[in-house]
Amino acid sequence: MEPGNDTQLSEFFLLELSENQPQIQPLIFGLFLSMYLVTVTGNLLIIMAIIADSHLHTPMYIFLSNLSFVDICFTSTTVPQMLVTIHTQSKAIPYANCITQVYFLLLFSVLDIFLLTVMAYDRYVAICHPLHYMIIMSTRRCGLLILACWVISVINSLLHTFLALRLSFCTDLEIPHFYCELNQVVHHACSDISLNDMVIYIAAMLLVVGPLSGILYSYSKIVSSICAISSVQGKYKAFSTCASHLSVVSLFYCTLLGVYLSSAVTQNAQATALASLMYTVVTPMLNPFIYSLRNNDMKKALKIVLGRVTRNRLTDLPS
Repeated sequence: MEPGNDTQLSEFFLLELSENQPQIQPLIFGLFLSMYLVTVTGNLLIIMAIIADSHLHTPMYIFLSNLSFVDICFTSTTVPQMLVTIHTQSKAIPYANCITQVYFLLLFSVLDIFLLTVMAYDRYVAICHPLHYMIIMSTRRCGLLILACWVISVINSLLHTFLALRLSFCTDLEIPHFYCELNQVVHHACSDISLNDMVIYIAAMLLVVGPLSGILYSYSKIVSSICAISSVQGKYKAFSTCASHLSVVSLFYCTLLGVYLSSAVTQNAQATALASLMYTVVTPMLNPFIYSLRNNDMKKALKIVLGRVTRNRLTDLPS
């Protein structure tokens, strides 16, 4: 490939899920469409349940509703484009669309990380400082924490996007991924990417490893506090309040680690891209199930919402 000016670049080319097996394209299309609809519906139900039930207007559920909204947006950044690629059998994605996808992927992935960290802090305060919980986790502080998550995520996404826009790319670029991933896009540039690599590394340390350290610290204190409780029932009740969050954090970081290890161990682009689907598609789909199945308050709120929807449909039917 000959180097060219970035103004000559009009599109990138992505991997196809069924590139060598076109006969299974309808099956794959139906699978991902179903997963996308389940993700959107499940997370919307979580948001509606929290809004509908006044008992859930607490910091933990406010953070959860924000996480559900971000998961919908995160999945919507990748899956619709994948569905278009499968349906049209065209691997091309316009340059502007690719850069836009990079921006929103970064925005919502970092938001996911920060919201999970804030939720860990919320559980730490609830279990380790229960008497001061309502003072520490006031409505104003919750709002400031959510605002801080958004501001940092937007700044980080803008920084990486502007640095990517300054690069010159060769023509007819093939990205070994199902969507435009920052690292893959940057490493296909024809110009110097040392600054981009440095910023990516620093951001990963600050925005991924840093929050993970905060989560681990919070749970180390939580475990210490739970162990200090004398009754078995008290221990179970304390642990049950953070079990769902711990499950989601474990799923999120395990899939993220799996993507990193698969890219480091294997040179197979298809395998690495498939591993990334767990992180971008499967995890947001499973989160509503984890929170609803392990949380009695959420189950009750979901029953209320579904009951209202059913009644409204019956009312709308002609008599």
